[in-house]
Order: sequence, then C-alpha cells, then structure tokens
Amino acid sequence: MSSTPIHPGAPSPGIVAGESEPRVRDDAGNTHRSRVREGLPYPLGSSWDGLGVNFALFSANATKVELCLFSDDGSEELERIELPEFTDEVWHGYLPDARPGQLYGYRVHGPYDPENGHRFNPNKLLIDPCACQLVGELQWDDALYGYTIGHEDGDLSFDERDSAPFIPKCRVIDPAFTWGRSREIHVPWDRTVVYEAHVRGLTMQNPAVHESRRGTFSGIGDPAMLDYLRHLGISSLELMPIHAFADDRHLQEKGLHNYWGYNTLSFFAPHPNYMATETISEFKQMVAGCHAAGIEVILDVVYNHTAEGNEMGPTLSWKGIDNANYYRLMPEEKRYYINDTGTGNTLNLSHPRVLQMVTDSLRYWADEMRVDGFRFDLATILGREPHGFDEGGGFLDSCRQDPVLSQCKLIAEPWDCGPGGYQVGGFPPGWAEWNDRFRDNVRAFWKGDEGQLAEFATRLTGSADLFNHRGRKPYASVNFVTAHDGFTLRDLVTYNDKHNEANGEDNNDGHDNNHAWNHGVEGETDDRQIRDLRLRQMRNMLATLLFAQGTPMILAGDEFGRTQGGNNNAYCQDSEIGWVNWDLSEEGDSLLDFTRHLITLRRRYPMLHRSRFLTGEWNDELGVRDVSWITPEGEEMEVGYWEDPASRAIGVLLDGRAQPTGIRRAGSHSTLLMLINAHHEPIDWRLPAVSCGKHWVFRLDTAEPSRKEGGHFEFDTHFELIGRSLVLLELVRDDSDACRF
Repeated sequence: MSSTPIHPGAPSPGIVAGESEPRVRDDAGNTHRSRVREGLPYPLGSSWDGLGVNFALFSANATKVELCLFSDDGSEELERIELPEFTDEVWHGYLPDARPGQLYGYRVHGPYDPENGHRFNPNKLLIDPCACQLVGELQWDDALYGYTIGHEDGDLSFDERDSAPFIPKCRVIDPAFTWGRSREIHVPWDRTVVYEAHVRGLTMQNPAVHESRRGTFSGIGDPAMLDYLRHLGISSLELMPIHAFADDRHLQEKGLHNYWGYNTLSFFAPHPNYMATETISEFKQMVAGCHAAGIEVILDVVYNHTAEGNEMGPTLSWKGIDNANYYRLMPEEKRYYINDTGTGNTLNLSHPRVLQMVTDSLRYWADEMRVDGFRFDLATILGREPHGFDEGGGFLDSCRQDPVLSQCKLIAEPWDCGPGGYQVGGFPPGWAEWNDRFRDNVRAFWKGDEGQLAEFATRLTGSADLFNHRGRKPYASVNFVTAHDGFTLRDLVTYNDKHNEANGEDNNDGHDNNHAWNHGVEGETDDRQIRDLRLRQMRNMLATLLFAQGTPMILAGDEFGRTQGGNNNAYCQDSEIGWVNWDLSEEGDSLLDFTRHLITLRRRYPMLHRSRFLTGEWNDELGVRDVSWITPEGEEMEVGYWEDPASRAIGVLLDGRAQPTGIRRAGSHSTLLMLINAHHEPIDWRLPAVSCGKHWVFRLDTAEPSRKEGGHFEFDTHFELIGRSLVLLELVRDDSDACRF
C-alpha cells in the first residue's frame, strides 16, 4: 500500500462532464446527483488523500461491486454504493466526503457456480483484502457460509442470510506518522541472532510491563521489555504472525483459541487484539522502539493460505471476491481446492493480481511500517507454479528483483505438504532457510544416538552440503534446536513423549518424533542429579546453537528454561501453557546468565560466525587450516573415527589466521578450540599444540557455567572433559617476530 495522494480521474462514460458535482445518467436518460466519482484503479484498497477516499478492488469475474459503509461502531450498515468503474479487472470509485475512521466492507455480485470455481454471494459482507485495519472480531455463525449448512446439495446450495453482523469491518486509515530519528539498522547477516517470540505470549506474564500493555505491540515496545532483549544480546526479534487472523470455529466450541495466528484474515491489517490502542501507529511505535534499542523486527508471515478453508469453509473475503483467481482449484473439479498447505486451501500466486497483493503487502510492511525482514510460513508453496516448486517462480523472482524486498531479510520455512515440498537448501540466492536438519541432528547427537558425529560436524560448520552453492553463505542456514512448533528446550530434556491433552484431541496432535530424552524421569523431578544433567544438556544445545556457523534462532524463554508442561503443539493455548513465565527460579537465572555469556562470546569471536564456509584446506604460506578436527588423543581425525557409529566426541580447532586478509576484522584472527563430548562418561583430552601459540586459555564450560574466564592450559597436557559437556578454549599467541601474521 502507498500513502501517495490519490486524485480523482476523469469522469467515466456514465458521468456527466462539466458538473460541479458528479451526476449519473440512468437507463431512461435522466440524470441525478451521485456521491461517488470514478476514482482510480490503483492502489488497491482504501486510500485517503487528504480530500476524500479512493476505493479499489480486484475481481475479474464479478458483475457488480457494492461498497458498504457502516456506523462508527460497525453495528449498522448505513448505505451501499455501487463502485462506478471497472478498469483492468479492478472495480473502483472515489468518495470525496469519506474520511479516515470510516468503516466499510464489500458485497460482490456474480455467478454462484462452485463447479466452475465461482462462489459470489452478495449476501455475504466481505473484508477488503488490502484493508490496513480491521475493527471487531469474527463471530462464528452459519450466516458466514456462502452455502446453506445442512442443505442436501452441500456447498452447491446458496445461502441468503446476511453475514454483516458477524464479520469484522474494514477501517480507512490515515497513515501519517512521525518517525523522528528512527532509522532502519540493517544488522549484517553474519552478526544476526534471531529471537522468535509471540506478541501476546512474550509479555502477558511479565511483571515489568504495565498490565494495560501486556499482550500487545505496546507491551513489546515497553522500555522494560526492550531493555531485557538488548541486554540478552539478540539482534533481531522475529514475531509470530501479527496479521489479523481468525479463531477457528472448532477451537472456540472447545473453549480454545487459535493462539499462534496461522489463519490469516488480512495481509495488511495488524491483529486487532494485539493493539492496546485503536490506531496502527502503535505498531510503528513498537518498531521505532526496537530500532532505537538496536533490534531488528522480522515478521512471520502466512501467504500460503487463508482463513476461508476449503469448499466447506466460510466466505469472508477472497472466496466471495473472486474465488477462481485467488485460490488454486482442482483443474478438472473446480469446486474443490488444491490443499498443499494442509489447511484446506492454497493461494494462487501464479495469478498476477494475487502475486501483486502479496508483494504489495510485503512492501507495505517494509516501507510504511519499517520492518526489517520476513519469515515465510510454508514457503515452498510461494515458489510453486502449476508444474511444481520452481526456484525461478514468479514470487521468488519478484522478491529478488524488487528494490525494497531484496534488501530485507527473507527467511523461508522450506517445506509444505505438497509433492516435492521439502526444499531445504533449494531456495535461490538472497534467501535464508530454516534448517530442520540442524535441529534433528543436534538433538540426536546430545541425546547420545549412534552415528551422528559426521553430520554433527557438517551442521556445526554451516551445512555446506545444503547451502554452499551459487555464492550462498553459511548464514543462509537458520539454525535452531527449538521453535514455536514443538517442545521448548526445557521440555526437550524433561519429557520423552508429548503431553498435549489440554488441546482436546486425545493427545493425537503434534509430532511424535522429537528426539527428546527425559533423562530417566518423565516430567519434573526433585532428583538433583537428573536436574543438573538436564540443565547441562540445555547448556550444551544452546552452546552448540550459538557457536555453530550460520544464523542462530532462539525460542523465547529457552534462555531461562521455560516449560509448556510437555505440550509440543501449543497452537491453541492462549493460556499459561503458551505464555512465557517470567517468574524465574535460581536455575532459570543461571541459565539466562549463561545464554548472555554465549551471545557475548559469539559476538567477540568472528570465527564463530564467519561470512564464508570453512574448507579445512591447508594454507601453505601460513601453515594453518581454518578448521581441523581433533580426536581426544590430540591428533587429527582419520576416516575410521568418522565412520565409527560409537564416536561421540570431537574437537573443533578454528584458526582465524587462515582467513583471507581482506575479510578480517577485530578478533577475526583468533584461534579457538571446542571440545565436545556427548558420551555419558568423562574423556581425558590431550590438548593439541598449535604453531605460533603459547598455551590455551579457558573461556567456557557447560559443566561449570559459573567458572570465570581465564586460567591457562599448556600444550600436550590432559584436560578432563566430563560426560555430556562442551568446553571452549582460546589460543594465546607467541609474540615473536616469526609468528606475526
């Protein structure tokens, strides 16, 4: 959407020229005054220009479009105005007396012919797909459906009930906002640390945030919340869906809610319940606050499907505006929807106007709302064309060439439910991708599963097998151990099995293959030995995440051991199950301090977040490798060790001196040694000697998190690495002239 002023165009053929006010000629040749002028077919949506409001709606197959104006509270439909013009498949009109704050919706006329893909029904009030604000909540009622529920012809029937009382209304906005000194911050990819959070869940139980602001954009922008995030050290806040979304009817009937929000009602409007105020400026204020704190804002966006479901779903917006173009339909049976999303429908991004809607939405959030990037839910769908996934598809090409979007952080969830849907590593340059291979391997490795070592080394060094092509960089791999979908980090080490009974689906929902381990007791325990081991395992996985090459993503609350009680699918838990509990225990405080230290170390040592892939190649001039793999005997690994399924220990020697001089920056020349032991027993590790080095200095131990940095260890001495732990050491250099390089 653009805030560019809109000026009424020349009169249409039905408008009588030369009049001070527009007049229309009826079929009998008589003229009368009209409130509506022709306006322009762009931009789509409602646009205030300081004098009036332009309305524009795409529908190629409609026969008539009525703009419906509502009272300030949305309870009364005041009038219906037929949009007078149809240009390039866009219906449009201009109201000189409309103002920001005006509530409206559409009624769209056309054939009700589901077998040919058409589901027009003017009895259903429709949400403008490009509305920038919605007012009110969706109230489930049978009148929301275009067909009569229970009719013997199913969705082929036609329902005449008015849905207006039950549908949210669109609001005309004034986009004016003073950004002051707020500027985009553009954190480099190789220095990015993502923090995935839920707008409501992050602050609902945070006592430092004023009660009136909790669960809203204002809560995220609260100085106390921003101060916490800044001191944690993260660079980028990734918010789960904030686009207006609908609660599912079946959840409401069970007293639950669509908490996660992957059920979009509007791609331009923020979710009304996330606003403590009545203006979208609240979102802009949150972004400005984050930027002032040095934190980027990334939005988790859902452009693969909508809240309208399949042929048995409600008619809320796109389905009633131009169903045959907005959705992918079965080619031979257009009554039915292609369901590559698993949610009932799939948006048709092969259509230019649907593609325009999505890219306009992205530009709106990037330009007008100043967000810094996007994480795309089920992103494989966005690259689908009729022949299947295509990395050169229309949407992916649009993002790559767009002067605004190509400068944003673009993160794909690279899979969907359709054929060939798993595309990790398959997205084009310019994209980063969630790497579930990292998640599964790191979990399995620290659990002690056999045969994980070789892949663990690959994941630790940026997953070059997946991403090292076409000039892509290690940071294209977004590494994570946990995310919103699945166990929290604490639950991962506390439960073997999911415990989703609160979801009301008899514990049949959620993933079963979690690579989880309860360490001997299912659920919480007072056993000190088990509790200590669980804490160490959490530290091990956090250290692996933050010391691995690539872009780390931390799930909100994992930094201090948040639990969901074993629920690994809390999508419907708008409750203490899904909210972050800020009442930290002594263990939680300790883990939080440890996580902050990890992020500090990552920031200190560029070798932990290189912008190039490690190669292991020998540098003859300097006599070093950028990475070497060390056995507990202090020797370089051989093939037999890699192939031994019982191997669970590895030393990683990272030598910054091997980097090309041109890409060095402060600290980049450091040499680090990671000692990693996933065995349950301790290992006596012989510390390797390194050319032009004096000794090793201690930096971190997951078995002794409170141990201070410092204290040195001589070459060839033995270091006891206890079972299931990770240690980081730094090389102290020899300052002789022969070693200055």
